[in-house]
Amino acid sequence: MRGVLSISVAAVAAVALSAAASAQQPPATPPAGGPPAAAPAAPPPPPPYGPEISLDMARKAVAAAEAEAKKNNWFMNVAVVGPSGALVHFSRMDGAQYASITIAQHKARTAATFRRPTKAFQDGLAANPANIYLLTLDDVIASEGGIPIVADGKIIGAIGCSGGTSPQDGQACQAGVNALK
Repeated sequence: MRGVLSISVAAVAAVALSAAASAQQPPATPPAGGPPAAAPAAPPPPPPYGPEISLDMARKAVAAAEAEAKKNNWFMNVAVVGPSGALVHFSRMDGAQYASITIAQHKARTAATFRRPTKAFQDGLAANPANIYLLTLDDVIASEGGIPIVADGKIIGAIGCSGGTSPQDGQACQAGVNALK
């Protein structure tokens, strides 16, 4: 009986080791003469920073975002920051929730300092759960509603909106950005 047990253990070990060895084999190389696999194209670099948005431009963007929100019966908080993320102008519409005050500012700050819309972080998380690490980056908010403001190819600030759903926040912000074009 002891001999049968020893042979069984040896057989199982041999199978396990051969499976592990085959799992460590390098991937098969493409056939000779075949085209090499193309590397994915790198995304274009984000625009560089420029001078800070003026207060008049910030007010114009906020007014347009508020008009879009009012047209749709949404209650928003709207913030505009400079390229460094420092607040330039803020407005809280009557009836907007208090929690959204800091969220709107956070969205604007993230869009300015990371030089991309906050929706990029939201989409990155939705596309791959392994992207959860994005939330460990300082000052990231992964919710639509923060959009950089670009003039002459340079980021001069960003606008952040909060108080509705993420798509509503994004729509209001886009109206603010469009008013400066």
